[in-house]
Amino acid sequence: MKYLYPALAALLLVGCAKQEMADLHEFVAEVKARPATPIEPIPQIKQAETYLYIGGNRRNPFVKTEDGTEVLVNTDTSGPRPDPNRRKEELETFPLDALKMVGTLDQNNAVWALVQSPDGTIHRVKSGNYLGHNDGKIVSIGEEKIDVVELIPNGSGGYLERQASLTLGERDSS
Repeated sequence: MKYLYPALAALLLVGCAKQEMADLHEFVAEVKARPATPIEPIPQIKQAETYLYIGGNRRNPFVKTEDGTEVLVNTDTSGPRPDPNRRKEELETFPLDALKMVGTLDQNNAVWALVQSPDGTIHRVKSGNYLGHNDGKIVSIGEEKIDVVELIPNGSGGYLERQASLTLGERDSS
C-alpha cells in the first residue's frame, strides 16, 4: 500500500506528459493570424467654460477677511421655533402631501376634520393638532380645506412660517 500511491501518481504524470499539444498550437496560430482590431482614438477633452465672478461691492467668498479670520455665518435664533419637548402626534410621521382630507364632522359645537393617512386610516383632527413632517399646526378647519402653518428651516439656524392647506379630496399641499 505504501508504494501504490506513488506509483499511481507517477503513472498519471506520465500520461499527462505524453499528451499531444498539436490542437493548442493550431489554436494559437489561428489567433495570431487574425487581423488586429484598431484601437479607438482618445476622446478630445472639451474646454470648460470659465466664469468671471463679479461681486461688485460684495466680499469674495474665497478670500479671508482683512484681519485674517474666517467669516462666521449669522445664526438667526429669533422668530418661531419648533418645541422640542412637545410630544409628536401620529399624523406627523407622514409628509403633508401624503395626507388627504376626506370630510368634516360637527360634534358638540366643535368642528373636526377627517384626514386619511397613506395606510388608509381615517384620523379625526381639530384646530391646534399637528400633522406633516414640518411641525405643521392646524390653524383653521373649513368645510373644504384645512389651513396649516408649517415651520421650515431658513438655512441660517432659524425657521420661517409657511402657509399650507389640505383640500377636500386632494393629496396636495399648496
